[in-house]
Amino acid sequence: MTQTDTDWNETAISLLKMLVEIPSPSGAEDAASSALAEWMTDQRFDAHLDQAGNCIGYRGDGPNEIVLLGHIDTVPSQLPVIIEDGWLFGRGTVDAKGPLAAFAMAAALVSIPNDWRIWVIGAVEEEAPTSKGARQILESHHVPHYCIIGEPSRWDRITLGYKGIFQVKIHMEVPQSHASGQYLQPAECAIEFWNAIKDYCGDFNSSHAKLFDQLIPSLRTINSKMDGPLGVVELELSFRLPIDSDTDQLEEMLKDIAAGLRIEQLRVELLGEEKAVRTSKNTPLVRALLSAIRQSGGKPKFVYKTGTSDMNVIAPHWNCPIVAYGPGDSSLDHMPGERIDIAEFLKSIKILRDCLALSMTARQSAETQA
Repeated sequence: MTQTDTDWNETAISLLKMLVEIPSPSGAEDAASSALAEWMTDQRFDAHLDQAGNCIGYRGDGPNEIVLLGHIDTVPSQLPVIIEDGWLFGRGTVDAKGPLAAFAMAAALVSIPNDWRIWVIGAVEEEAPTSKGARQILESHHVPHYCIIGEPSRWDRITLGYKGIFQVKIHMEVPQSHASGQYLQPAECAIEFWNAIKDYCGDFNSSHAKLFDQLIPSLRTINSKMDGPLGVVELELSFRLPIDSDTDQLEEMLKDIAAGLRIEQLRVELLGEEKAVRTSKNTPLVRALLSAIRQSGGKPKFVYKTGTSDMNVIAPHWNCPIVAYGPGDSSLDHMPGERIDIAEFLKSIKILRDCLALSMTARQSAETQA
Protein backbone atom coordinates (compact mmCIF):
# COMPACT_ATOMS: atom_id res chain seq x y z
CA MET A 1 0.00 0.00 0.00
CA THR A 2 1.38 3.36 -1.00
CA GLN A 3 0.51 7.02 -0.68
CA THR A 4 -3.16 6.06 -0.67
CA ASP A 5 -2.83 3.81 2.39
CA THR A 6 -5.23 5.94 4.43
CA ASP A 7 -7.84 5.90 1.68
CA TRP A 8 -7.56 2.13 1.23
CA ASN A 9 -7.67 1.53 4.99
CA GLU A 10 -10.88 3.52 5.22
CA THR A 11 -12.31 1.64 2.24
CA ALA A 12 -11.42 -1.72 3.81
CA ILE A 13 -12.93 -0.85 7.19
CA SER A 14 -16.05 0.50 5.48
CA LEU A 15 -16.40 -2.72 3.48
CA LEU A 16 -16.10 -4.94 6.53
CA LYS A 17 -18.49 -2.81 8.58
CA MET A 18 -21.04 -2.89 5.75
CA LEU A 19 -20.87 -6.67 5.48
CA VAL A 20 -21.14 -7.16 9.25
CA GLU A 21 -24.15 -4.83 9.45
CA ILE A 22 -26.09 -6.99 6.97
CA PRO A 23 -27.44 -10.13 8.68
CA SER A 24 -26.53 -13.26 6.73
CA PRO A 25 -27.26 -16.42 8.72
CA SER A 26 -26.88 -19.61 6.72
CA GLY A 27 -29.65 -19.81 4.14
CA ALA A 28 -30.34 -16.06 4.13
CA GLU A 29 -27.22 -14.55 2.56
CA ASP A 30 -28.65 -12.82 -0.54
CA ALA A 31 -28.55 -9.26 0.80
CA ALA A 32 -24.92 -9.52 1.95
CA SER A 33 -23.87 -11.36 -1.21
CA SER A 34 -25.49 -8.71 -3.39
CA ALA A 35 -23.83 -5.91 -1.43
CA LEU A 36 -20.42 -7.53 -1.83
CA ALA A 37 -20.99 -8.06 -5.56
CA GLU A 38 -21.90 -4.39 -5.95
CA TRP A 39 -18.77 -3.33 -4.04
CA MET A 40 -16.58 -5.56 -6.19
CA THR A 41 -18.13 -4.17 -9.37
CA ASP A 42 -17.28 -0.67 -8.16
CA GLN A 43 -13.68 -1.86 -7.65
CA ARG A 44 -13.42 -3.09 -11.27
CA PHE A 45 -14.17 -6.74 -10.63
CA ASP A 46 -16.51 -8.74 -12.84
CA ALA A 47 -18.97 -9.87 -10.18
CA HIS A 48 -22.24 -11.78 -9.92
CA LEU A 49 -24.20 -14.23 -7.77
CA ASP A 50 -24.26 -17.84 -8.93
CA GLN A 51 -27.21 -20.25 -8.70
CA ALA A 52 -26.32 -21.23 -5.12
CA GLY A 53 -26.20 -17.58 -4.04
CA ASN A 54 -22.40 -17.40 -3.81
CA CYS A 55 -20.91 -13.98 -4.50
CA ILE A 56 -18.26 -14.44 -7.18
CA GLY A 57 -15.93 -11.77 -8.51
CA TYR A 58 -12.70 -11.82 -10.45
CA ARG A 59 -10.00 -9.53 -11.79
CA GLY A 60 -7.70 -10.39 -14.68
CA ASP A 61 -8.26 -12.51 -17.77
CA GLY A 62 -5.34 -14.94 -17.79
CA PRO A 63 -5.39 -18.75 -17.71
CA ASN A 64 -3.44 -18.95 -14.43
CA GLU A 65 -5.84 -18.66 -11.50
CA ILE A 66 -5.87 -18.10 -7.77
CA VAL A 67 -9.11 -18.67 -5.86
CA LEU A 68 -9.71 -16.82 -2.59
CA LEU A 69 -12.63 -18.73 -1.09
CA GLY A 70 -14.26 -17.17 1.96
CA HIS A 71 -17.78 -17.54 3.31
CA ILE A 72 -20.39 -14.86 3.75
CA ASP A 73 -22.82 -16.67 6.05
CA THR A 74 -22.71 -16.58 9.83
CA VAL A 75 -24.29 -18.46 12.68
CA PRO A 76 -27.71 -17.08 13.70
CA SER A 77 -28.11 -14.04 15.98
CA GLN A 78 -27.07 -10.55 15.01
CA LEU A 79 -24.92 -8.44 17.34
CA PRO A 80 -24.61 -4.65 17.68
CA VAL A 81 -22.00 -3.35 15.23
CA ILE A 82 -19.64 -1.01 17.11
CA ILE A 83 -16.16 0.38 16.53
CA GLU A 84 -14.45 0.97 19.86
CA ASP A 85 -10.83 1.16 21.03
CA GLY A 86 -9.50 -0.21 17.75
CA TRP A 87 -11.94 -3.12 17.61
CA LEU A 88 -14.90 -3.77 15.31
CA PHE A 89 -17.61 -5.68 17.16
CA GLY A 90 -20.33 -7.66 15.38
CA ARG A 91 -21.47 -11.05 14.18
CA GLY A 92 -19.14 -12.33 11.47
CA THR A 93 -16.25 -9.95 12.15
CA VAL A 94 -14.05 -12.99 12.78
CA ASP A 95 -16.02 -15.88 11.30
CA ALA A 96 -15.60 -15.07 8.57
CA LYS A 97 -16.48 -11.70 7.02
CA GLY A 98 -13.16 -10.32 8.26
CA PRO A 99 -11.13 -12.79 6.15
CA LEU A 100 -13.56 -12.38 3.22
CA ALA A 101 -13.29 -8.57 3.26
CA ALA A 102 -9.50 -8.90 3.48
CA PHE A 103 -9.59 -11.15 0.39
CA ALA A 104 -11.67 -8.66 -1.58
CA MET A 105 -9.49 -5.70 -0.59
CA ALA A 106 -6.21 -7.49 -1.31
CA ALA A 107 -7.46 -8.63 -4.71
CA ALA A 108 -8.55 -5.07 -5.48
CA LEU A 109 -5.11 -3.70 -4.60
CA VAL A 110 -2.74 -6.19 -6.22
CA SER A 111 -1.34 -5.65 -9.71
CA ILE A 112 -2.37 -8.63 -11.84
CA PRO A 113 -0.18 -9.74 -14.78
CA ASN A 114 -1.85 -10.37 -18.13
CA ASP A 115 -1.74 -14.16 -17.77
CA TRP A 116 -3.38 -14.30 -14.32
CA ARG A 117 -6.86 -14.12 -12.87
CA ILE A 118 -7.81 -13.80 -9.20
CA TRP A 119 -11.20 -14.97 -7.97
CA VAL A 120 -12.84 -13.80 -4.75
CA ILE A 121 -15.75 -15.97 -3.61
CA GLY A 122 -18.11 -15.42 -0.69
CA ALA A 123 -19.63 -18.87 -0.26
CA VAL A 124 -23.00 -19.55 1.34
CA GLU A 125 -23.96 -22.11 3.99
CA GLU A 126 -20.46 -22.84 5.27
CA GLU A 127 -21.87 -22.77 8.80
CA ALA A 128 -24.52 -25.35 7.83
CA PRO A 129 -23.96 -29.10 7.34
CA THR A 130 -24.84 -28.63 3.65
CA SER A 131 -21.76 -26.54 2.68
CA LYS A 132 -23.93 -25.60 -0.28
CA GLY A 133 -21.69 -22.83 -1.57
CA ALA A 134 -18.45 -24.79 -1.63
CA ARG A 135 -20.14 -27.77 -3.28
CA GLN A 136 -21.49 -25.50 -6.02
CA ILE A 137 -17.96 -24.17 -6.61
CA LEU A 138 -16.71 -27.74 -7.03
CA GLU A 139 -19.33 -28.29 -9.73
CA SER A 140 -18.86 -25.02 -11.59
CA HIS A 141 -15.19 -24.12 -11.22
CA HIS A 142 -12.18 -25.94 -12.61
CA VAL A 143 -9.12 -26.55 -10.46
CA PRO A 144 -7.06 -23.35 -9.97
CA HIS A 145 -3.30 -23.12 -9.50
CA TYR A 146 -3.65 -21.98 -5.87
CA CYS A 147 -6.46 -21.65 -3.33
CA ILE A 148 -6.68 -19.80 -0.02
CA ILE A 149 -9.63 -20.50 2.29
CA GLY A 150 -10.80 -17.49 4.30
CA GLU A 151 -10.83 -18.44 7.97
CA PRO A 152 -9.39 -16.69 11.04
CA SER A 153 -5.88 -17.81 11.90
CA ARG A 154 -4.42 -14.50 13.17
CA TRP A 155 -2.29 -12.40 10.85
CA ASP A 156 0.90 -14.40 11.37
CA ARG A 157 -0.40 -17.98 11.22
CA ILE A 158 -1.17 -20.35 8.37
CA THR A 159 -3.72 -23.14 8.76
CA LEU A 160 -2.73 -26.43 7.10
CA GLY A 161 -5.38 -28.78 8.43
CA TYR A 162 -8.86 -29.23 9.83
CA LYS A 163 -10.34 -32.16 11.69
CA GLY A 164 -13.24 -33.99 10.11
CA ILE A 165 -16.74 -34.26 11.53
CA PHE A 166 -19.30 -37.02 11.89
CA GLN A 167 -22.72 -35.81 13.09
CA VAL A 168 -25.51 -38.27 13.84
CA LYS A 169 -28.89 -38.45 15.51
CA ILE A 170 -29.41 -41.59 17.60
CA HIS A 171 -32.96 -42.89 18.07
CA MET A 172 -33.23 -45.64 20.69
CA GLU A 173 -36.09 -47.56 22.27
CA VAL A 174 -35.68 -49.06 25.74
CA PRO A 175 -38.23 -51.08 27.77
CA GLN A 176 -39.75 -49.25 30.71
CA SER A 177 -39.15 -50.64 34.18
CA HIS A 178 -40.27 -49.75 37.67
CA ALA A 179 -38.22 -47.00 39.23
CA SER A 180 -37.34 -49.27 42.16
CA GLY A 181 -36.32 -52.18 39.91
CA GLN A 182 -32.88 -53.45 38.90
CA TYR A 183 -32.97 -52.14 35.32
CA LEU A 184 -31.93 -48.73 34.10
CA GLN A 185 -34.60 -46.27 33.10
CA PRO A 186 -34.53 -45.31 29.39
CA ALA A 187 -32.96 -41.91 30.10
CA GLU A 188 -30.37 -43.57 32.37
CA CYS A 189 -29.65 -46.09 29.63
CA ALA A 190 -28.94 -43.20 27.25
CA ILE A 191 -26.49 -41.74 29.77
CA GLU A 192 -24.72 -45.11 30.00
CA PHE A 193 -24.62 -45.16 26.20
CA TRP A 194 -22.95 -41.74 26.15
CA ASN A 195 -20.48 -42.70 28.89
CA ALA A 196 -19.48 -45.78 26.90
CA ILE A 197 -18.83 -43.58 23.86
CA LYS A 198 -16.58 -41.34 25.96
CA ASP A 199 -14.72 -44.40 27.24
CA TYR A 200 -14.20 -45.66 23.68
CA CYS A 201 -12.81 -42.29 22.57
CA GLY A 202 -10.66 -42.06 25.69
CA ASP A 203 -9.09 -45.44 24.90
CA PHE A 204 -8.43 -44.31 21.32
CA ASN A 205 -6.91 -41.01 22.43
CA SER A 206 -4.60 -42.60 25.00
CA SER A 207 -2.17 -43.40 22.18
CA HIS A 208 -2.56 -40.03 20.38
CA ALA A 209 -0.96 -37.12 22.21
CA LYS A 210 -1.81 -34.34 19.74
CA LEU A 211 -5.34 -32.93 19.81
CA PHE A 212 -5.46 -32.94 15.99
CA ASP A 213 -4.96 -36.73 16.03
CA GLN A 214 -7.65 -37.44 18.63
CA LEU A 215 -11.26 -38.55 18.31
CA ILE A 216 -13.35 -35.96 20.17
CA PRO A 217 -17.02 -36.72 20.99
CA SER A 218 -19.69 -34.15 21.84
CA LEU A 219 -23.24 -34.69 23.11
CA ARG A 220 -25.25 -31.91 21.47
CA THR A 221 -28.81 -32.72 22.61
CA ILE A 222 -30.68 -35.43 24.51
CA ASN A 223 -34.45 -35.89 24.77
CA SER A 224 -36.58 -38.69 26.20
CA LYS A 225 -40.28 -39.52 26.27
CA MET A 226 -42.63 -42.40 27.13
CA ASP A 227 -44.34 -44.41 24.37
CA GLY A 228 -46.41 -47.14 26.01
CA PRO A 229 -44.13 -49.88 27.37
CA LEU A 230 -41.09 -48.29 25.75
CA GLY A 231 -39.02 -45.26 26.53
CA VAL A 232 -37.83 -43.38 23.46
CA VAL A 233 -34.60 -41.41 23.64
CA GLU A 234 -32.98 -39.26 20.96
CA LEU A 235 -29.42 -37.99 21.13
CA GLU A 236 -27.52 -35.78 18.71
CA LEU A 237 -23.83 -36.61 18.70
CA SER A 238 -20.87 -35.02 17.00
CA PHE A 239 -17.43 -36.55 16.56
CA ARG A 240 -14.40 -34.47 15.58
CA LEU A 241 -12.35 -36.82 13.44
CA PRO A 242 -8.61 -37.29 12.96
CA ILE A 243 -7.06 -38.06 9.57
CA ASP A 244 -8.16 -41.35 7.96
CA SER A 245 -11.03 -42.00 10.37
CA ASP A 246 -13.39 -44.81 9.43
CA THR A 247 -16.95 -43.61 10.06
CA ASP A 248 -18.34 -47.07 9.27
CA GLN A 249 -16.30 -48.32 12.21
CA LEU A 250 -17.72 -45.56 14.38
CA GLU A 251 -21.26 -46.57 13.47
CA GLU A 252 -20.46 -50.20 14.34
CA MET A 253 -19.10 -48.99 17.67
CA LEU A 254 -22.43 -47.30 18.41
CA LYS A 255 -24.34 -50.50 17.59
CA ASP A 256 -21.99 -52.62 19.70
CA ILE A 257 -22.51 -50.36 22.70
CA ALA A 258 -26.27 -50.53 22.22
CA ALA A 259 -26.12 -54.32 22.09
CA GLY A 260 -24.52 -54.37 25.54
CA LEU A 261 -27.35 -52.32 27.03
CA ARG A 262 -31.11 -52.95 27.16
CA ILE A 263 -31.73 -51.12 23.88
CA GLU A 264 -34.30 -52.94 21.78
CA GLN A 265 -33.96 -50.76 18.69
CA LEU A 266 -31.24 -48.37 17.60
CA ARG A 267 -31.42 -46.17 14.50
CA VAL A 268 -28.50 -43.98 13.39
CA GLU A 269 -29.39 -41.00 11.19
CA LEU A 270 -26.50 -39.24 9.47
CA LEU A 271 -26.69 -35.44 9.82
CA GLY A 272 -23.35 -34.50 8.29
CA GLU A 273 -19.93 -35.88 7.50
CA GLU A 274 -16.62 -34.41 6.31
CA LYS A 275 -13.23 -36.10 6.28
CA ALA A 276 -10.28 -34.51 8.04
CA VAL A 277 -7.78 -32.75 5.79
CA ARG A 278 -4.09 -31.91 6.09
CA THR A 279 -2.26 -30.06 3.33
CA SER A 280 1.40 -29.71 2.40
CA LYS A 281 3.60 -26.92 3.72
CA ASN A 282 6.09 -27.42 0.89
CA THR A 283 4.35 -25.46 -1.87
CA PRO A 284 4.98 -22.16 -3.69
CA LEU A 285 1.80 -20.77 -2.10
CA VAL A 286 2.97 -21.51 1.43
CA ARG A 287 6.41 -20.09 0.70
CA ALA A 288 4.84 -16.88 -0.65
CA LEU A 289 2.63 -16.51 2.42
CA LEU A 290 5.55 -17.19 4.78
CA SER A 291 7.59 -14.52 3.00
CA ALA A 292 4.73 -12.01 3.10
CA ILE A 293 4.25 -12.52 6.85
CA ARG A 294 7.96 -12.09 7.49
CA GLN A 295 8.05 -8.93 5.37
CA SER A 296 5.42 -7.50 7.74
CA GLY A 297 7.53 -8.32 10.79
CA GLY A 298 5.88 -11.57 11.77
CA LYS A 299 7.26 -14.95 12.82
CA PRO A 300 4.86 -17.27 10.97
CA LYS A 301 3.54 -20.47 12.52
CA PHE A 302 1.56 -23.39 11.15
CA VAL A 303 -1.66 -24.43 12.87
CA TYR A 304 -4.06 -27.35 12.62
CA LYS A 305 -7.66 -26.66 13.64
CA THR A 306 -10.02 -28.90 15.58
CA GLY A 307 -13.03 -27.47 13.74
CA THR A 308 -14.01 -27.78 10.09
CA SER A 309 -14.16 -25.37 7.16
CA ASP A 310 -14.76 -25.35 3.43
CA MET A 311 -11.21 -26.68 3.11
CA ASN A 312 -12.65 -30.06 4.13
CA VAL A 313 -14.98 -29.88 1.13
CA ILE A 314 -12.58 -28.42 -1.43
CA ALA A 315 -9.14 -29.89 -0.72
CA PRO A 316 -9.92 -33.57 -1.43
CA HIS A 317 -11.12 -32.63 -4.94
CA TRP A 318 -8.70 -29.87 -5.97
CA ASN A 319 -5.20 -31.19 -6.43
CA CYS A 320 -3.56 -27.81 -5.94
CA PRO A 321 -1.67 -25.98 -3.18
CA ILE A 322 -4.22 -24.85 -0.59
CA VAL A 323 -4.09 -23.19 2.84
CA ALA A 324 -6.47 -21.31 5.12
CA TYR A 325 -5.60 -17.80 6.21
CA GLY A 326 -7.31 -14.73 7.59
CA PRO A 327 -7.32 -12.16 10.38
CA GLY A 328 -9.08 -12.72 13.67
CA ASP A 329 -8.95 -14.79 16.85
CA SER A 330 -10.87 -18.00 16.18
CA SER A 331 -11.63 -18.40 19.90
CA LEU A 332 -14.16 -15.57 19.34
CA ASP A 333 -16.03 -17.50 16.62
CA HIS A 334 -19.79 -17.56 17.34
CA MET A 335 -19.29 -15.79 20.69
CA PRO A 336 -21.48 -12.98 22.11
CA GLY A 337 -18.43 -10.70 22.11
CA GLU A 338 -17.23 -11.53 18.57
CA ARG A 339 -14.85 -8.77 17.44
CA ILE A 340 -11.79 -8.18 15.28
CA ASP A 341 -8.70 -6.05 15.85
CA ILE A 342 -8.86 -3.47 13.06
CA ALA A 343 -5.07 -3.10 12.92
CA GLU A 344 -4.71 -6.86 12.44
CA PHE A 345 -7.39 -6.83 9.76
CA LEU A 346 -5.52 -4.13 7.83
CA LYS A 347 -2.17 -5.90 8.25
CA SER A 348 -3.64 -9.12 6.85
CA ILE A 349 -4.70 -7.25 3.71
CA LYS A 350 -1.11 -6.17 3.07
CA ILE A 351 0.10 -9.72 3.68
CA LEU A 352 -2.47 -11.17 1.30
CA ARG A 353 -1.65 -8.60 -1.36
CA ASP A 354 2.06 -9.39 -1.05
CA CYS A 355 1.36 -13.14 -1.03
CA LEU A 356 -0.66 -12.88 -4.24
CA ALA A 357 2.05 -10.86 -5.95
CA LEU A 358 4.78 -13.28 -4.83
CA SER A 359 2.74 -16.34 -5.86
CA MET A 360 2.18 -15.03 -9.37
CA THR A 361 5.79 -13.92 -9.77
CA ALA A 362 7.19 -17.23 -8.49
CA ARG A 363 5.13 -19.28 -10.92
CA GLN A 364 6.09 -17.01 -13.83
CA SER A 365 9.77 -17.38 -12.91
CA ALA A 366 9.49 -21.17 -12.67
CA GLU A 367 7.78 -21.37 -16.06
CA THR A 368 10.42 -19.12 -17.63
CA GLN A 369 13.27 -21.27 -16.29
CA ALA A 370 11.53 -24.43 -17.47
